[in-house]
Amino acid sequence: MTITAAMVKELRDKTGAGMMDCKTALNETNGDMEAAVDWLRAKGISKAEKKSGRVAAEGLVGVATDGRRAALVEVNSETDFVARNEQFQELVRHIAQAALGTDGKTESVAQTMLAGGKSVADTITGAVATIGENINLRRAARMEVPHGVVATYIHNAAGDGLGKIGVMVALESGGDIAVLNGIGRQIAMHVAATNPLAARPEEVPAELAEREKAIFIEQARESGKPEAIIEKMVEGRMRKFYEESVLLSQAFVINPDLTVEKAVKEAEASAGAPIKLVGFVRMALGEGIEKEEGLDFAAEVAAMNKKA
Repeated sequence: MTITAAMVKELRDKTGAGMMDCKTALNETNGDMEAAVDWLRAKGISKAEKKSGRVAAEGLVGVATDGRRAALVEVNSETDFVARNEQFQELVRHIAQAALGTDGKTESVAQTMLAGGKSVADTITGAVATIGENINLRRAARMEVPHGVVATYIHNAAGDGLGKIGVMVALESGGDIAVLNGIGRQIAMHVAATNPLAARPEEVPAELAEREKAIFIEQARESGKPEAIIEKMVEGRMRKFYEESVLLSQAFVINPDLTVEKAVKEAEASAGAPIKLVGFVRMALGEGIEKEEGLDFAAEVAAMNKKA
């Protein structure tokens, strides 16, 4: 496969590795971008993990809650200017509130009727005509517990219930609601900051865990140590991987002397009942969307002059 300059640049942007290292990695992996990232990591040239995608889309994440239920929605716009528009912000709030009464699937939210008698989808279409910019409901999520709370947190808030990152944390318990909301919000803040892969080790996707293990094995073999030692090295690195990537095993950002699991356990005394962390959802604006990087203004003017 022919390795192009654009491919080398893309790999360099992803990993921060040098141009020649990136070219070598692509040649070694026959142009497979994901495999090239892993090749660089295994060789110790790049420690950067695969990015889920540069945050590029504009818009807002909205949250709505009524205690035992909560919903998150991401509504995208073309510019940040529109995201600051009061009409757009009200639209996101209404959509988040409507999502509370659905199963949380994006398609279901789009078909839900709003107070004005129109569906979410039709209301968005009308907003596009009024605001003059493309707007779309990208995704939605909903959580509910039979007893307890679904605590929420919005990071980089642009208004009430609106921001760049939204988090829901579901806690099942018969304990004091105020205590549950307090520890739940703190955990939601932690999730916003650390972006864990899953709540528990067994919930980490098997494919991802195997991929990390394969990289650790390759790194360990670079040391030239015997297989028995390599096995121990890999076991230690996998333990570290789970400690850093799994919510309940992570050091709690509010109190790093505790893991999140221990912080929940300590909160049980104040709550007066056992607490089970059911799960969480973290939604960051634009994650996974690549936005085309155009020329800057000066470069655009220069390009226009050349055309002229």
